[in-house]
Amino acid sequence: MASEKSEIELPFTEDMQLTKYMRIRAHSLQQNNAKPQDGEKVLKANEYIYRLDFSKQRLQFLWWNVHLKSAGKVVITGTSQHWTPDLTNLMNRQLLDPSAIFWMEAGQTEVECNEADAQEFGERLCELAKIRKVMYFVLTFLDGAEPSNVQCSVSFKA
Repeated sequence: MASEKSEIELPFTEDMQLTKYMRIRAHSLQQNNAKPQDGEKVLKANEYIYRLDFSKQRLQFLWWNVHLKSAGKVVITGTSQHWTPDLTNLMNRQLLDPSAIFWMEAGQTEVECNEADAQEFGERLCELAKIRKVMYFVLTFLDGAEPSNVQCSVSFKA
């Protein structure tokens, strides 16, 4: 009997603890008038840490589901690091290329993206899901976008 493939949608969930941890690191550097380690990624005010929890390991990328309630831009950058708050700081070399960039101009109702980069990034997620149960992302909110007016998820065929 052939198994039927089903579609699953995985939502991006803000990791408030990790975002807080990285903001404390940035604040500590600023307070002590210190510089970050060479290559260290210091979280900016418009950047937040999100995660995807892979319920299945064998996935086929279908599409991104990004909804903006108003004009703005969101950049989704994956990390290659297996992360927990007690590990070393995130380094720039651990950020994956390409990022998926989604935007909506004032007066528009549909979100646009660079489809080639978004497709490549989505396919890369499938490869990483084979070896991970969780993956972390830096979401950068620009041009009026903010976490409260953006919903992001990714759909896969399991």
